Amino acid sequence: MEQISIKQREILLVPFPFSDQSGKKVRPVAVISNNKFNEFSSDVITMGITSNIMKDIYTIPLSNEDLEEGHLFDECRIKAENILKIDQDLIIKKIGRINKKKFIETVSILGSIIKLDNL
Repeated sequence: MEQISIKQREILLVPFPFSDQSGKKVRPVAVISNNKFNEFSSDVITMGITSNIMKDIYTIPLSNEDLEEGHLFDECRIKAENILKIDQDLIIKKIGRINKKKFIETVSILGSIIKLDNL
């Protein structure tokens, strides 16, 4: 399969595994890896997106106003704790692109998760 060009901030449809590894379901994800990584790696690093809009400290609301390309059918939330590295050959299709302001908010939440604890 020919590899398509994947860009940071794109929303993709991929087979996303359940956290207990019991199976997988096709889900949207947001690309967080930078363009250089995406160009030279056969993988892409993503965060899961869910239509379950329950608020959580590590989720970021996502609506059509937050996109510079594409369209969402429902309000969603980016789940910063659901990180997935996936082979680019498994990407089903591109469905949009998050604007820079919302992406900066997303990276900030991710940073709060991996921030160094006071040891």
